[in-house]
Amino acid sequence: MIVLVTAGLVVAAGLYLALSRDVLRCILGLLLMGSGVNLVLLATGRFHSAQPPIVAPGATVLDTAAASVPQALVLTAIVIGLALACFSLALVVRVVGESGDDVATMPGVEPSVEGHKPAILEPEVPESQGDFPPHEAAGGPR
Repeated sequence: MIVLVTAGLVVAAGLYLALSRDVLRCILGLLLMGSGVNLVLLATGRFHSAQPPIVAPGATVLDTAAASVPQALVLTAIVIGLALACFSLALVVRVVGESGDDVATMPGVEPSVEGHKPAILEPEVPESQGDFPPHEAAGGPR
């Protein structure tokens, strides 16, 4: 039960970080969520048993031994997560080097100075459109 609560807290912390606009925090959040899922997978495999997963001669099933399949899945997930982390960090270093900013932005949204809150960009309206004065071009009174 303690492992599942810990896994839930790790996934919640990872989700909080993954929803950040900072790219490095997003990557750390995704890695934390992967670790939480690994904890859940490990908890399904009777990890409290110290008996090795070897079937005794004449027996057909394991009695109280730890299940080896969830352990193999978690080990594989750890290796894949490490490779993903290395690739993601290399990609972030490249993106930050190219753009000079580590904040994820969407088209048409510019982060403001205080706390990276998005501010919708206003379309630029030219001062004069054709032969009309500016107030008439904007639809104002004549």
